[in-house]
Amino acid sequence: MITEHQHGFVSGRSCLTNLLEVLEAWTRVLDSGYGVDVIYLDYKKAFDTVPHRRLLQKLSMFGIDDSTLKWIMSFLEDRHMRVTVRGSCSHWVEVISGVPQGSVLGPLLFLIYVNDLPGWIKTNIKMFADDTKLWNTIQHESDSQEMQADLDTLREWSNKWLLDFNIEKCKVMHVGHKLATSYSISRADGTLCRLAEADEEKDLGVILTNDLKAGRQCREAARKAMNVLRTIKRHFTRLDKSTFLILYKSYVRPLLEYSIQAWSPCLRKDINCLEQVQRRATKLVVGLKRLEYADRLNELGLTKLEKRRVRGDLIETFKIVTGREKVKMEDFFECSRSNYNLRGHQFKMTVRRSRTNTRSSFFSQRVVNIWNGLPRTVVSASSVNNFKNRLDDCAEWGI
Repeated sequence: MITEHQHGFVSGRSCLTNLLEVLEAWTRVLDSGYGVDVIYLDYKKAFDTVPHRRLLQKLSMFGIDDSTLKWIMSFLEDRHMRVTVRGSCSHWVEVISGVPQGSVLGPLLFLIYVNDLPGWIKTNIKMFADDTKLWNTIQHESDSQEMQADLDTLREWSNKWLLDFNIEKCKVMHVGHKLATSYSISRADGTLCRLAEADEEKDLGVILTNDLKAGRQCREAARKAMNVLRTIKRHFTRLDKSTFLILYKSYVRPLLEYSIQAWSPCLRKDINCLEQVQRRATKLVVGLKRLEYADRLNELGLTKLEKRRVRGDLIETFKIVTGREKVKMEDFFECSRSNYNLRGHQFKMTVRRSRTNTRSSFFSQRVVNIWNGLPRTVVSASSVNNFKNRLDDCAEWGI
């Protein structure tokens, strides 16, 4: 029932799959010598402004039977709220819109409410709940007209279903071109407002720049991780191995590896920027400060972040190939047509040629040779955990 363009609150899809799909499309366009215009849309309090009556109308259109509709109506209606400030309370008011946040049913109801949105779009769209982005290939300035038409159509949709844009937060980013394209969206009173242009945008927690390079995101991830390390150092005067590993794996390393498959660095300065965080972190452990970095890693049972990124690429590839990630494998990889020999496996992929470094260093390109070199026993694993265990026991993919 849920559109394939929706990646929020859907099994097999996530922020990572959303980013992988859009960056796969954008890097292909850039590799062809063209540019991309990306419009980031923001709705005003989207979850809180869903009208109950219109939501029930959409549920009915989905084929929900009357008894279930009444149950959902009972869940939504007869809710009241008030505001308390320094012990003084306002009058109770009835809540006539919005889906209850923090509930299991709330996100699903919102997904159903916006599910028909991609059907109004002629260009390209990806969504994560209410986070929506449009994009289109730009070869000439006239190519922006189709995007502008989609914006006008979205304004009609929002007027019909009472989800208003937060125009001040809607932005456009020109990726890989300098053509004079611009976009406008009408306010509720009918006046046109030109969208602000941005050189970078935080997309689902990852900073994307108009050159699609990872340097800005690497520096920001390293900065956040170092702040956490400083906090740990202030609060723990003595760190043994077990305590350090718990804190590092829980609070520091996830900041360096969030959706890393989508923005993994290829330049040595960016690789060193991330690795430096782990270098400094391992010096906090009692008795390890004077050891070499490699020896500290061995003592703690850790590996270099660069190797972990390769491992993460292979795990994500396994999920895509085996259908555990609900994305189209053919959008990322092209299966090899040649018969595999005794040393190969049935999931070998064709290496595609790339014209730009941005494309050649992206996930679907950089992982192919390493994936093709895996033994058949690793690729034929029955589960993700089984694949991880076999991969860790295999020395052929290591850096």
